[in-house]
Amino acid sequence: MSAQISPVTGHYVTFSVEDPDLGGEYKVFYLENGQGRPLVCQHTAGCHNHQWRDLLEDPEITADHRVIAYDLPRHGKSDPPNDRRWWEEEYRLTADFYTKFIVALCDALELEDPIFMGSSFGGNVALQLAYRYPDRFAAVIPVEAAAYSPGFFLDWWHRPDANAAQVCASGTWDLMAPMSPDRDRWKTWFYYTQGSEAFRGDLYFYSVDHDLREHLSEIDGERCPVVMMTGTYDYLTTPEMTAETASRIRGAEFIVMEDIGHFPMSENYPVFKRYLEQALEQIESRLPAPHAGNGRTPEIHRQAA
Repeated sequence: MSAQISPVTGHYVTFSVEDPDLGGEYKVFYLENGQGRPLVCQHTAGCHNHQWRDLLEDPEITADHRVIAYDLPRHGKSDPPNDRRWWEEEYRLTADFYTKFIVALCDALELEDPIFMGSSFGGNVALQLAYRYPDRFAAVIPVEAAAYSPGFFLDWWHRPDANAAQVCASGTWDLMAPMSPDRDRWKTWFYYTQGSEAFRGDLYFYSVDHDLREHLSEIDGERCPVVMMTGTYDYLTTPEMTAETASRIRGAEFIVMEDIGHFPMSENYPVFKRYLEQALEQIESRLPAPHAGNGRTPEIHRQAA
């Protein structure tokens, strides 16, 4: 087979996030491809943007959407903060910082009316964005998300003789559907072997700091459309949990994804794509056409306040 060069490009952007606990200057890595309305993608806890590899190279999606998949700070190729003694601090991700970071990233890249999509703890933060910053996003797609996901943050410490990477990765296996291709299930497992240091801090947001049970009625799915999607093989956030969350959000919609699990975009992209296309069609039917400037690539390595 002849060599194939991917159309996906990678960049770093440097900007600041104002937050009393985790704020500072961050150098963030992101992958992108396509043109049209921005579709900003958040990976799952303890992982990185490789999970969106197939979406980034999908010519049908990228024909109408500028897909941007970033690495959260401390994940993948994104550094911890440049101007903090972060190695002396315990990393515990909070909803305040998480949402401020995403808004600051979108501002730094000059994204107009982006759609935000995240899975697992990325799906939960999509709900937080619809609650806290409804006017900054054209819509949100919370994948494998719920108003509350307790029980998955453990106050552990890593013994030097323990293989934390293997332990973190092993938990992903049963969360994937058995009919998903072995090749993609093993890739998803592999991604998690690389994120063990950040995983625990991510789960603090997922299971402790994220709790919107008393605020779902304040999210307006007409003002910021919310389309939730959950796989039938997800036992962390079951379809019933997502359906109950969506039922309490004005104007929200819920799509059940058959034969797929907690990591749909990486464990079986062709199945995930069918449901994503439904979500995007529902959203775009309710939105005005994107501004022509959305497809441009911004200047990178820029400072943003």
